[in-house]
Amino acid sequence: MASPRTITIVALSVALGLFFVFMGTIKLTPRLSRDAYNEMKRAYKSYVRALPMLKKIGVSSILLRKSIGALEVACGIVMTLVPGRPKDVANFLLLLLVLAVLFFHQLVGDPLKRYAHALVFGILLTCRLLIARQPEEQLPEKRILSVNGDEQPLIHEAAPEKGKMKVS
Repeated sequence: MASPRTITIVALSVALGLFFVFMGTIKLTPRLSRDAYNEMKRAYKSYVRALPMLKKIGVSSILLRKSIGALEVACGIVMTLVPGRPKDVANFLLLLLVLAVLFFHQLVGDPLKRYAHALVFGILLTCRLLIARQPEEQLPEKRILSVNGDEQPLIHEAAPEKGKMKVS
């Protein structure tokens, strides 16, 4: 049976992965929602206007929107389908991306309701990463001592001394 930690990591990975695939797709194409796509286009134009440095290095609003959308889709697919360490890398990249998006929203002075979802998903990404990076809890092995044919648990492992914690 899977541990609660494993179930939590899988559930968060799939939910976050699907969310970022959806949001990235909205940034890339109007097929899912024309209104949301047009809103993304408008928002990214305001981000580039607020950061003239992006224009100087040749980053247009279209390039910024499409690169962020493609990164969200790619990391979302990894979070949903790929096992192991790549999920943690995708999680970290998405967390950096969320921080950048929060910076953009603050830069243009958007109200909280415009970027509350980014805050929530940033917190969820952080929780998933912290849970995934925790070591798996292992149950201690029970050792048995055979005395005169009777099996008994070892005394020092049966119960820790009062006032002392067992450190491994």
